[in-house]
Amino acid sequence: MSKIIVITGAGDGLGRALARRFAADGETVVLLGRTLAKVEAVAAAIGEHAMAVCCDVSSPDSVRAAFAQIAARFARIDVLINNAAVYEPIPIAEASDQQILGAVGTNLTGPILCARAAIPMMGRGSHIINVSSESVEMRFPFFVLYQGSKAGLERFSEGLNYELDPCGIKVTTVRAGQMMGEGKMPAWSPEIRVRFGQAALAAGLNMAELPKSQYSSVTNVFRSIIDLPPDLQTPVVTIHARAAD
Repeated sequence: MSKIIVITGAGDGLGRALARRFAADGETVVLLGRTLAKVEAVAAAIGEHAMAVCCDVSSPDSVRAAFAQIAARFARIDVLINNAAVYEPIPIAEASDQQILGAVGTNLTGPILCARAAIPMMGRGSHIINVSSESVEMRFPFFVLYQGSKAGLERFSEGLNYELDPCGIKVTTVRAGQMMGEGKMPAWSPEIRVRFGQAALAAGLNMAELPKSQYSSVTNVFRSIIDLPPDLQTPVVTIHARAAD
C-alpha cells in the first residue's frame, strides 16, 4: 500500500528531491512550503501522487491549517520528514531579531509544531525523520545560530523517540553533510559570503574543497530508513559527503 509522506521545505533542494523520489517509487507525497507557488510547481510536475500545501512551519496557526488540509484528504500520515531549514551565516552580535527568530522558528520550533500536528494521524509503523546537520559537531564560523537550533532538534528527536516508542512510531535524526543539486543556492549577501569564506579558512576549512554529495544520492538513505523492518531502529543516521571516485 502506498505510503503518505509529508515533507516540509519541499519547494527546492533536498525536500524537492525527496518528493520526486518517493512519488517515483509509488508513494503519495504532501509537499509543505512557505511559498505556495513553489510547492505547487513541484507537485504539478510530479502529478497525481503529490499534494501541495502552503505552510510556514514556524507559525502554529499555519501548521494547524496545513495539517487540517492534509487530514481532510488523507486518513493517516505514514512518514513526516522535517526538512525545512534556515541556514544563514551571521555572527550572533550582528544577528537581527528576524534572523534569530527565523532560524530557531524554522529549524527547531517548526519540527516540534509539525510533529505535534502529525502524531494524532500516525500509528504503529509510522516514522518521523528530522533532518539535522554535520555542522553540529564542526567548527563552522558564523553558524552558531544554525548549529544551536539543529543541536536542539537532535535533543528533541532523542526525547521524542523514547516518548513515541510505546506507540510504535519511530523517530530518526538524519545528520547530513553538504549537498548540492538543481537550483539550490543560498541567498547570502556578497559581503557575508566573503567574510564567511575568510573566517572558514582561518578555522582550517576551505569550503571550495570540501566534498558535496548530490541530493539524488541522499534520497537513497531516506528510502532505506523508511523501509527498515519493524524490529530495527535507527535513532541517528549520519551522512558525510565524499569525493566521487
